[in-house]
Amino acid sequence: MPLLPIFLNVIVPVFALVVVGYYAGPKLQLDARTLSRYSYYILIPAFVFDTLSNAKIEAALALRMTLYAFVVHLGCALLGFIIAKILRRDPKMVAAYMAIAIFGNVGNFGLPMIKFRFPDEPNVLEISTLYFLAIMSISFVVNVAAANWHKGGSWKAALAVLKTPALIAVPPALLVNYFQIGIPPMITRPISLLAAAMIPTMIVALGVQLASAGLPKINSDMIISSAIRLIGGPILAFALAMPFGVEGLGRSVGIIQAAMPTAVLTSIIAFENDLIPEFVTATVLFSTVASIITLTIVLALV
Repeated sequence: MPLLPIFLNVIVPVFALVVVGYYAGPKLQLDARTLSRYSYYILIPAFVFDTLSNAKIEAALALRMTLYAFVVHLGCALLGFIIAKILRRDPKMVAAYMAIAIFGNVGNFGLPMIKFRFPDEPNVLEISTLYFLAIMSISFVVNVAAANWHKGGSWKAALAVLKTPALIAVPPALLVNYFQIGIPPMITRPISLLAAAMIPTMIVALGVQLASAGLPKINSDMIISSAIRLIGGPILAFALAMPFGVEGLGRSVGIIQAAMPTAVLTSIIAFENDLIPEFVTATVLFSTVASIITLTIVLALV
């Protein structure tokens, strides 16, 4: 698909809402934390339940795609670790490289861009949501573990992923789907309304968060770590698709999700664990802006 239509019809609509949040946030005194918590605890679980309870994906294929997403993103973290070690960075910077490399913005950016890129595919939302959950799970575990590793912490902190609201919504959604349990409209309709609000709210919230971060001072570590995420991710996803037997739409969506810029949640984890938070936050902003170019190319190629 030509680059210009991809840029105008897929990239611009998403970044337009980021810009809205970026400028409206300070002027309207919007609180980024409140918007993020609203999305995290209410909208995302509603979206996950609404999507998975109605999804029609073969179990074997879903398992292959989940394992595929796990391995691709663990590979990104390993690549970040190796490159940081080659550059002889200190333990904090090594952990930061790993965190930036593995945690892509597969929710705010990934879901709407995939939807816009494949508007006529009936099950594209189910597939992209499956990747979203798999990537978020493994990324959260490795991110928290890496943030604690640099100061001698343990992997136990990473078990907090089990309390993630989005993952808590998965078991009941799968039970409803598998047993075809009928739920009254008075319950499903509010959930569907909240689910529909997730994507625009998350994108605007991202703009508000980026506005509060300020403009970054670009350095070599920022460029290299962002390149691992934006370029290394899709290359790994492309290379590993065949061994995992992932093809067609599943392969395309997996590559796109692996190409997303670093998630804002990475900077939150960095602040909580004293993992060079200023550098991580600046890299989140830099990778988001740089992804305008890289995502346009990836979306055109898949």
